[in-house]
Amino acid sequence: MLPGRAAGLHLADRGREQAAAVAQRIGALKTKPVAVYASPLERTRETAAPIAKALGVRTRADKGLLECDFGTWTGKKLKDLYKRPEWATVQRYPSGFRFPGGESFTEMQTRVTDAAARLSAAHPGATVVAVSHADPIKAVVAAAVGTHLDLFQRIVVSPCSVTAILYGAGGPTVLAVNNVGELTELVPS
Repeated sequence: MLPGRAAGLHLADRGREQAAAVAQRIGALKTKPVAVYASPLERTRETAAPIAKALGVRTRADKGLLECDFGTWTGKKLKDLYKRPEWATVQRYPSGFRFPGGESFTEMQTRVTDAAARLSAAHPGATVVAVSHADPIKAVVAAAVGTHLDLFQRIVVSPCSVTAILYGAGGPTVLAVNNVGELTELVPS
């Protein structure tokens, strides 16, 4: 199923275990994040909750971190969507595709990169955690490394993985992508 922005979707037991594990990993960082933001969807707030608890902060919802609006495709079975002729465009030319009744990948990338920059600017010199969804995270990574959006499907973002981007005066620096193991201090080498 393509969950998108469907309401009422909660973490399964495995998801709660992954959220607890990533909270432990983030909580063990030497430089503690000062804020936790999450997409307003239930599953991201449930992922963010143990992270915020480990850091002693509250989770703040941010609509800029929302999943792509898949419009009428929301909730559809992936096996059915794969059969649509538009699916090839979603995979090979996402910058040229708008979901029926939803947003384009380009609009989603602009929204989420603006949110990342805004959250970074709100906490100058500090580390913040932003809990989002795979496609928005991949879109932010693509923008940060200067890769065209049409190649963002090549980036892997696993559930509860850590992607770290340093925003500075010289532009973004990608420190980690899809980290599911032990975290070291996330600083440029």
